[in-house]
Amino acid sequence: MKGIRLRLTASFMVVIIFTVVILEMLLIYIVKQNYYNSLEGSLTNQIKICADMYTKYFANTSLQDNVLYNVDAFWNQSNAEVQIADRDGNIVMDSQGAIPPEMAGSDIKEALDGKTGVWVGHLNGQKVMAVANPLKSGEEIVGALRFIASLSAVDQDIAKTEKIFIFIGLLVILIVGSMSIFLANTIVVPLQDVTAVAQTMANGNFQIKSRKTRDDEIGELSDTLNYLADEIVKREQLKNDFISSVSHELRTPLTSIKGWAITLQSENFQQKEMLNGGLNIIAKESDRLTRMVEELLDFSKFVSARIKLNPEEVNLINLCEHLRKQLTPRAVRESIDFTVDCPEDMPHIYADVNRLKQLFINILDNAFNFNHPGGYVRFKAEIQDEAFKFTISDSGCGIGADELPMVKEKFYKGKSSLSKNGIGLSICEEIVNLMGGKLEITSELNEGTDVVIILPGGERPDAL
Repeated sequence: MKGIRLRLTASFMVVIIFTVVILEMLLIYIVKQNYYNSLEGSLTNQIKICADMYTKYFANTSLQDNVLYNVDAFWNQSNAEVQIADRDGNIVMDSQGAIPPEMAGSDIKEALDGKTGVWVGHLNGQKVMAVANPLKSGEEIVGALRFIASLSAVDQDIAKTEKIFIFIGLLVILIVGSMSIFLANTIVVPLQDVTAVAQTMANGNFQIKSRKTRDDEIGELSDTLNYLADEIVKREQLKNDFISSVSHELRTPLTSIKGWAITLQSENFQQKEMLNGGLNIIAKESDRLTRMVEELLDFSKFVSARIKLNPEEVNLINLCEHLRKQLTPRAVRESIDFTVDCPEDMPHIYADVNRLKQLFINILDNAFNFNHPGGYVRFKAEIQDEAFKFTISDSGCGIGADELPMVKEKFYKGKSSLSKNGIGLSICEEIVNLMGGKLEITSELNEGTDVVIILPGGERPDAL
């Protein structure tokens, strides 16, 4: 969890620092522009006033005479350095007394073109801002007036503001960074709790529960972990019950086989009728063991997804007739009314015929096992909405509402004393799923049970 905490905190900090730096740069740029624009506006206002005064009161005298005799009359209100340029752009007067030898800058050139020019650069080793405005005599431009202000004080004010912004930015990063660590912990700590519970469950303690603190994804993870533990406990109990049931089922025929084998080995055994009876019991119990072992092998293959279907065209009319002939003797023997209903125009189905027989015989076997003399078992095949529908109904003891949702689960053995090893219906469910169909069971206690199997119609369905 240290890795997650570090990554979350680092991600938060990168976003915070990036955002603060962008905002700082934007704010400092805006402040700098405001300071410079303010100074430019002040110089522009002053120079326009002075240029208007020159035009109004001194335009009748030549620029050179005004420089000689009225040099400070129209600009003495400004604290800036003042320069005057002639029509050719040569500096003819400087209030500091030092006339530069070079030609005028871009601001004076713009002023001589009739515009107000602004220039920011370095002059005499310091950063300055210069604003120039045309001097007119009537409509004729006779020169340019230039105000020059040092930017040192302005830059110092900007630097102070930058320091304040940087301090505020660092403070914001510190505060929000601390909050990001707290927020990271709100994610990491619950994950640590869930991990600790999962490790305890991995060690075999499924009674522990993960405490749900928030209704979010981590809360869903806690609920899922608790559900997983409950399901594991439930399946473990079902598995134990299954093993106990199978052990009992195996022990019964083995006991009979062993008992009769010992009896038949006796030297005093002379009765042929009893011999035949004992051998018959051994044969039946051996068949019973074989069926149980086959069911277990099938179940193992289904669980490990190693079952492969061998689909082919199946004549359902012939299959239904086979079921009728196979189970009618048992129905007569147990006094149960057994009927098979299959329309004469029933189309062929593309399926694994052996698995289809196994599916129907398993369910019909249950219908007989949980029935009573005088009851009925009905098998009906029909076409419904372009799908094959098979319904197996009986008048047996039925299934309680509390057991019905679990009867198809692996290892589940019902409460009835007639229940076997609990894998028959789970195998049927797997077969139906492999064929792309569905199996539904409805039942009422002491009223009977209806099992409906829906298999897809058409030729060569994708599920096969």
